[in-house]
Amino acid sequence: MKFVDEASITVQAGKGGNGCLSFRREKYIPKGGPDGGDGGDGGSIFVEADESLNTLIDYRYTRRYNAQNGEGGQGRQCTGSKGEDLVLKVPVGTTVVDIDTDEVLADLTQIGQREKVAQGGWHGLGNMRFKSSVNRAPRQTTKGSEGELRNLRLELRVLADVGLLGLPNAGKSTLIRSISAAKPKVADYPFTTLVPNLGVVRTEAHRSFVVADIPGIIEGAAQGAGLGIRFLKHLARNRVLLHLVDMAPWDETTPADAAVTAVKELYNFSETLGQQPRWLLLNKLDMVPEEEAEERCQSVIDALEWDGPVYRISALNKQGLTQLVHDLQEYLDERKEAIIENPELAEEEHALRQQIDREARENMERLRAEARARREAGEDDDWDDDFDDDDYDVEVEYVR
Repeated sequence: MKFVDEASITVQAGKGGNGCLSFRREKYIPKGGPDGGDGGDGGSIFVEADESLNTLIDYRYTRRYNAQNGEGGQGRQCTGSKGEDLVLKVPVGTTVVDIDTDEVLADLTQIGQREKVAQGGWHGLGNMRFKSSVNRAPRQTTKGSEGELRNLRLELRVLADVGLLGLPNAGKSTLIRSISAAKPKVADYPFTTLVPNLGVVRTEAHRSFVVADIPGIIEGAAQGAGLGIRFLKHLARNRVLLHLVDMAPWDETTPADAAVTAVKELYNFSETLGQQPRWLLLNKLDMVPEEEAEERCQSVIDALEWDGPVYRISALNKQGLTQLVHDLQEYLDERKEAIIENPELAEEEHALRQQIDREARENMERLRAEARARREAGEDDDWDDDFDDDDYDVEVEYVR
């Protein structure tokens, strides 16, 4: 299976059946009358969140979906059959956007959630509907209306409680391997992660949370460089971000510069996303000489003007991870309890997610428009808005 997090499709709801023009003609019944029945309604199209799916790969190859048309009415006051509705199964975390109007039609965040995205056509009326005391032999009927035709964009954002943010080779994949059963690829070179990885971190028998490892962000990611623009959006639904900083970088970049670059790209992608809860993780301290460790850590804190939580860890040696996992679980549990006690917090959180999604879509559309303009002008364009990540094996699975 391959990972696809965005797909464009066209859906056509069913047409309503036409009304029937018919008159009663039976032996020994001298005075017949209009008996044409109504048509049936056209089938509508729904999207439904299915927990067994984790990619939009099916919609990359089949691009058009049609619901069934309603049948026409018949004589003897028989109504035509209603067209069967079409239900499109998508992964939990999928947002459905109307490409032509940029309207968000559905945001599927719960298992089994079902939303209508295209209304079926209404049935036509048979001539029996038009009979009256002054019109005893009506020949009027109406046709069924057309079903809605929509061009849709399906956007999948992985659902996780915690998101990992950092430059390539910061140790995100090593961290998720150390605290969960997920086994993403780890190597001593950058860009080993090409698709999001998810892992379930179990702290006790009935306490756990989900962590998402997002491909590394490089400078210019929010403007389309590298893979960042494709996956920054997956951070939109995390309740807390863990910003990993490589304290023993493999190149000449200093930890402070790397930390500032990641935060800058986060804010460029979405101002609202940049303001979300974020913890600082200073990683790979086991590779830093003891006499230099504190100085390097302080340089990162000063560069970011950081006043939030700071954890000094080594993901490979699991140094400092026990406290980190405990604090994350406590933070998430407190957040859930607060939402239960005050339902308004859930509404505020939902509105915040919508704002981040809106800013992300605007950014993506702007980049696509700029790329198209450059291509039309015959200029070289390094950003491919049709980037196809089907060549990469999916690693998006909730591993316990």
